Amino acid sequence: MSIYYVLLAVAIVTETIATMLLKASEQFTRVLPSIGVVAFYAASFYCLSVCQKVFPVAVIYAIWSAVGMIFVAFFATIIFKQVLDFPAILGIALIISGVIVINIFSKTMGN
Repeated sequence: MSIYYVLLAVAIVTETIATMLLKASEQFTRVLPSIGVVAFYAASFYCLSVCQKVFPVAVIYAIWSAVGMIFVAFFATIIFKQVLDFPAILGIALIISGVIVINIFSKTMGN
């Protein structure tokens, strides 16, 4: 596996953590979660920028944002008890489908 795929995975995980901390920061009124937001977003953007050396920005951004959104929706349901309705679940399923199509069928990622 290419190190760039690992970095993309790290970018997704750190973006997910940062977004979850964003809610915990309570509009940046809590110091530690606020510091975490900045640190994890910085790590995420750095990893994403390194991936741009070998992958097209449009494709990795689509994967990064889509998978991150899926993770955030999942963890928000568990941690914050935020329930998704059917249209939200359907939309997420369509996003998952798009990421699968890109990774299986597109030659853009160097498959």
